[in-house]
Amino acid sequence: MSTPFDLVVFGGTCLTPAGEARVDVGVRGGRVVAFGELAGHDAAERLDARGLHVLPGVIDTQVHFREPGLEHKEDLQTGTAAAALGGVTTVFEMPNTKPSTTTPEALADKVARARGRAWTNFAFFLGASPENADQLGLWERAPGCCGVKVFMGSSTGDLLVDDLAVLKRALRSGRRRVAVHSEDEPRLRERRALLDAPDVNVAMHPVWRDAETAIRSTKNLLRLARETGRAVHVLHVTTGEELALLAEHKDIATVEVTPQHLFFAAPECYERLGSLAQMNPPIREARHRDALWAALRDGVVDVIGTDHAPHTLAEKAQPYPKSPSGMTGAQTLVPLLLDWVHQGRLSLQHVVELVCHGPARVYNLAGKGRLTLGYDADLTLVDLKARRTITNAQQASRVGWTPYDGHTVTGWPMSTVVGGRVVMQDGELRGAPSGTPARFWDTLAG
Repeated sequence: MSTPFDLVVFGGTCLTPAGEARVDVGVRGGRVVAFGELAGHDAAERLDARGLHVLPGVIDTQVHFREPGLEHKEDLQTGTAAAALGGVTTVFEMPNTKPSTTTPEALADKVARARGRAWTNFAFFLGASPENADQLGLWERAPGCCGVKVFMGSSTGDLLVDDLAVLKRALRSGRRRVAVHSEDEPRLRERRALLDAPDVNVAMHPVWRDAETAIRSTKNLLRLARETGRAVHVLHVTTGEELALLAEHKDIATVEVTPQHLFFAAPECYERLGSLAQMNPPIREARHRDALWAALRDGVVDVIGTDHAPHTLAEKAQPYPKSPSGMTGAQTLVPLLLDWVHQGRLSLQHVVELVCHGPARVYNLAGKGRLTLGYDADLTLVDLKARRTITNAQQASRVGWTPYDGHTVTGWPMSTVVGGRVVMQDGELRGAPSGTPARFWDTLAG
């Protein structure tokens, strides 16, 4: 008699490393332990995947869940609830909280806060600063740490490394790939006077934070990455010029783009959404959006992450430039990607590469990102034919809004499995939060 499974996912089409396969998935002890015809096997729970595609658990490698210090916008429980409802099984959370996550103690505090409250698996970035630049290599492998984040340009919060000598010290300290918000702070300061005009409005955002601001910063980053031999991951890339440059440096630099930069274009988004379309780096004109899609087709882009960065509607309603930058996105990532599959703009296998395989490869993530034996039983079940309209009312984020409100998509997440437990089914959370810290291959031996 075979040992019973904890969970059998039956009847679905699985996206395995070898391609699509119509097989059942057997789960035991939080791991995938069997594929095949498992209908006759005992199982504590069965999940019907007939008519659905079973993906490796989707990984969102850039979210801002605002805890501690800014919980009126979001916290680890509401943010991971939104992610799980959207089919995401693991999140990497950013360090620009209050206080910033710049010490091992602050990181351990976040890990402790997430235990028993996070619906998804989780890891946290350490934020680089002038004060800790030389210690980052000692801290970056702490439990629950996914790596180091550098803000070369100012954004939400006070984390900033705008001195290239400090950046070089940070790159020399440690070995993991460094995630970078690449905008040139000196140029932003030089151009800040543009915002003093009496008729200034949010449409000036991509004028102030122009393409040259990003290009100049990324050139400096790549030069220092070469000098130090440190691999970098350039977050939310927005310009065609950067993508052409990054394509020449793929041996040392990986690339993230966001759904919002692939979806929106200036000036229309600012005319329609106002400050709800405001983020850093900004949404730019259509030629840059076209360049992002070309880079996806050419394989330059490694990861799609959401940069989920919520602010309340009251905060967003402040007159520009007092309005803060950032928008929600963790709950809408999978629906948008599936709709692009429906449109023929992406293949489903490419989606898996961008939000499963790619994140695991870039960050050296252990046991996740692939639907294969022995890996964690994190699964995203999707209906490629389901037609739904994204609405504010669906959003579990504490701020309760999405820039995609009213947008209809074809393709929808139907179930989310985290560590072998079904935490979302048919748009409803199930059970209790059970996420655990993500593991990384370079820490397993220790």
